[in-house]
Amino acid sequence: MRVGLGFDAHRLVEGRPLILGGVEIPYHMGLLGHSDADVLTHAIGDALLGAVGAGDLGSLFPDTDPAYENISSLILLEKIMEMVRLRGFQPVNLDAVVVAQAPRLAPHIPRMMDRLAPILNLPLGAMNLKATTTEHLGFAGRGEGIGAYAVVLVDNV
Repeated sequence: MRVGLGFDAHRLVEGRPLILGGVEIPYHMGLLGHSDADVLTHAIGDALLGAVGAGDLGSLFPDTDPAYENISSLILLEKIMEMVRLRGFQPVNLDAVVVAQAPRLAPHIPRMMDRLAPILNLPLGAMNLKATTTEHLGFAGRGEGIGAYAVVLVDNV
């Protein structure tokens, strides 16, 4: 068994959709990035890559490559899962937290889990997604951006 930790953060800007866990969240701002800037999915992807010793999201899918411009991070997660399987591993469980002062994310978590579970090949009972604020501290607390942390456990198939 191996453990991987992932983190990602992006700036909030006007004129972009807010995508988290593959779900579009109604909000007046979205995350700035080369892809859809889905920090939750990026953190999960980096955790998986770390667990199997396959590098990191930025190296594998660089923001200088036009092929990844505005790409859904769910597609990137599918590619990462191919790498995980090729290395002989499968996720056992996932724990992740999104750090955002606004918008309120708890009502959207079930849809995020429904989007992520089939890609990760995990039952919903092996996934835990949470959202928290920073009580107005730091970049997330000031509404400048959103971050996410993820931890995954993988095992040999």
